[in-house]
Amino acid sequence: MRLYLTTLNPTDSVTRGFLPAARALGCEVTILTDQPERYPGAETLRTDVRDARDVIDTIARHHRPDAIFSNSDHIQPETALAAAYFGLPGKDWRACLTAKNKALTRRALADAGVEVVRSARLVPGDPPPRDLAYPVVVKPREGVASEDVVLARDDEELSRAEAAIRARRPDATLVAEEYLEGELRTMETLGDGREVRVLGGFRTTLGPLPHFVEERLDWDPVADAHVLRALGAIGAGFGACHTEYVLTAAGPRVIEVNYRLIGDTCDFLMAEILGIPLHEQILRAHFGEPVPAPPRVHGHGAAVSLVADRSGTIKEGPGDVAEDTRGVRLRHRALRAPGEVVELTNTNRDYLGIVRAAGPDRHAVERAIDGFRARHPWVIE
Repeated sequence: MRLYLTTLNPTDSVTRGFLPAARALGCEVTILTDQPERYPGAETLRTDVRDARDVIDTIARHHRPDAIFSNSDHIQPETALAAAYFGLPGKDWRACLTAKNKALTRRALADAGVEVVRSARLVPGDPPPRDLAYPVVVKPREGVASEDVVLARDDEELSRAEAAIRARRPDATLVAEEYLEGELRTMETLGDGREVRVLGGFRTTLGPLPHFVEERLDWDPVADAHVLRALGAIGAGFGACHTEYVLTAAGPRVIEVNYRLIGDTCDFLMAEILGIPLHEQILRAHFGEPVPAPPRVHGHGAAVSLVADRSGTIKEGPGDVAEDTRGVRLRHRALRAPGEVVELTNTNRDYLGIVRAAGPDRHAVERAIDGFRARHPWVIE
């Protein structure tokens, strides 16, 4: 079986997840990327993966594909178009585009009668909308990882937030969305184009406002019918999907639909909790196989992001760690190293490392995480 994997930047999900999974399935893997030097030891083809025409042409000049797959946020539509061109199982490119574009997501959900969340585009050079109801969340229309996401409570804060984001993204279209107050959750799904399975979900803890940095995710699986209706309205029924939503006083409301697998090592945590070869199951769907029913699992898991609290130089910090004690499997993934200089961004880029732990219950998991953090502090001066 020949798998083409399109990607932008190397991530743990790709290098430690999907590449080993593809090899376990006996696949011949070709990576299409604009940075082939970042994948040593793998067959790579330099490709403009943001251009579906180049992806298609590159594959057509190589070996015939059996599956074309990507877990990258920004190139889902292009990958879906390439799969469709070769007649392979894949996502609907329109659903990929709708999910990625937050303004289109809001319109699709409103048109389908699923939910209405007030949202307005902020286009460079245009005056701000007059009918905004504060507070609002300002964010890039196609943003990721809490980058340039900020709460604005009035016109002045909106102007400051927009100006700061424009300094970094001068041509970007932004959106200002109604602030949804309530418990933040995720729902993780896997579909084969016929059936969508709910794998589970997490309860998310954020850092202090006005920013939206994810500091912790606790396993708390809920199959929310409202979220499933939202995914149906968008057309997100194939492959992995990571949906963030809020339990507001008026009911669940979608924050965003990420039409790919959850990141920040939570995919590995979910695979451990469920006891399944998650990355293999996702790839099997792209080869046209039906997705199996997820197992019933008892236990708890959590992923804690170790966030820098100041700018400065890292003086001390742990490397990658694997511990198995008292029935808890704990893993620490270091994202920085001693000697590096940290400049706070108030985004997920401020992560120093991520601790994930899975065990029989919440108490055991908490004890393991607390013990690890006490023994292995990150020190910034």
